This record gives sequence, structure tokens and C-alpha cells, in this order.
Amino acid sequence: MLVAQDISKRYGAVQALREARLDLVAGRVTALVGDNGAGKSTLVKVVAGVTPADHGTITIDGRPVRIARPHDAQAHGIATIYQDLALCENLNVIANLFLGAELSTLKVLRHRQMERAARDLLGSLEVRISDFRVPVALLSGGQRQSVAIARALLGEPRVVILDEPTAALGVEQTAQVLALIRRLRERGLAVLLISHNLVDVRAVSDRITVLRLGRNAGDFVTSEVDEATLVRAITGMSANE
Repeated sequence: MLVAQDISKRYGAVQALREARLDLVAGRVTALVGDNGAGKSTLVKVVAGVTPADHGTITIDGRPVRIARPHDAQAHGIATIYQDLALCENLNVIANLFLGAELSTLKVLRHRQMERAARDLLGSLEVRISDFRVPVALLSGGQRQSVAIARALLGEPRVVILDEPTAALGVEQTAQVLALIRRLRERGLAVLLISHNLVDVRAVSDRITVLRLGRNAGDFVTSEVDEATLVRAITGMSANE
């Protein structure tokens, strides 16, 4: 569905990306892994329209597209959920889902319709939240992550990018988020998972793309690669080191 090819980006004297490539396929979860400074965040920012690349092309369904700002990415069906989630802690689930896209008639908010839509969407994702009217600050980490993902789905994206979605979550909450990622795949979306946790990556991804020092260091079928091979690709160390 989406191919980012020959992506290069320099920040002053630092070459963050060197002709990097990323392939995303509908109905598949692609994991992007690499050590700190490997270029993962920069590549994601290029695809999400936050940072323009110095060189390279992005194609969607085989057609070249120009993504110079986040609005361009959204217009092409790319939704990004960053690690900070960008939720309003004092607002409830419904208000967060429709923040900036409230349903209204003659400037009067249609609260019942928004609540019904929120329940239908979260129900389809099998997200369990007992009270939709409590501030999201009172929800668990896994529930908050689910709300952020659900909000992105309201725009009917075709590509969903998840930046470290299980960071700082407990075991049960991590399991909830990984189950949600599987449901995104079942909906036919192309999912990009950025993570340092190889256990989570191996649990939900179909393919793994490794970046090292801004370059592609490997592309693997998850079911066919062992962890030692992944670690060598990430670190650049041989089996004897």
C-alpha cells in the first residue's frame, strides 16, 4: 500500500537517514526496530508529514504522493499515534474521541450521536471501558492507548503508525494493546509498529524492518527469524562478539 524509498534526511552534521526504505502492506503489521539513534523516529516523521525528507519518494498504491505536512499525511489516509497520545486529561472518552471533529447541528452538539458512535467504535475494537464520561486521566494506560487509537480511526485511515504503544505499560495492559493491534490488522489496515520490545514485536508483527545508523539493516518475516539474528541486525555485531 505504501512505499517510502531512498529516504534521506540530514540535521546539520548528522545524517539521520541514508536512503532508507519502508514497505507497508494492507492487512499486515510491520515492525520498525533499531537502537537509539537508528533513524526510526525520523523515518516515521517523514511518512507522517512532520519532517520533510531531503531526498526520496513516497508512493501509495503505486502512485507518487507529496507529504510535506501532517495534513497531507491525513489526507492520504495515514494516522499516527505518538507515544504521548495527545489526549486531554480533563476530558472524558467521548470528548477526546471527537475533539476538533464534534458532531453538531446549527452549532448545537449532538451528544447522543457522538456517544453512540463512540460506543460502536470501541465495541467493534473490543475495548472495555465501563464509564465513557470519566476523565481519561482516570483510565488505565492500556485504555488510554485504546482511546488514542480509536480517535485516529474516526478519520477512516488506511495506514496506522503506532510509536512505542506498549512503553511503560504493565503486563495486562500490554496484552490489551497487542490484542487491539491484531484487530487493526483484521480490519485490513496497514499497521506500522515502532518498538524496542522484541517480545511484543514478535507477538504481533508479520514483518520486521531493522534500521541501523540511518540505513536498512535487514527485512525479515517474523515467523522465520530468530531473536539472535534480529539482535545482530540491530547492533551490527557478529555472533562471536
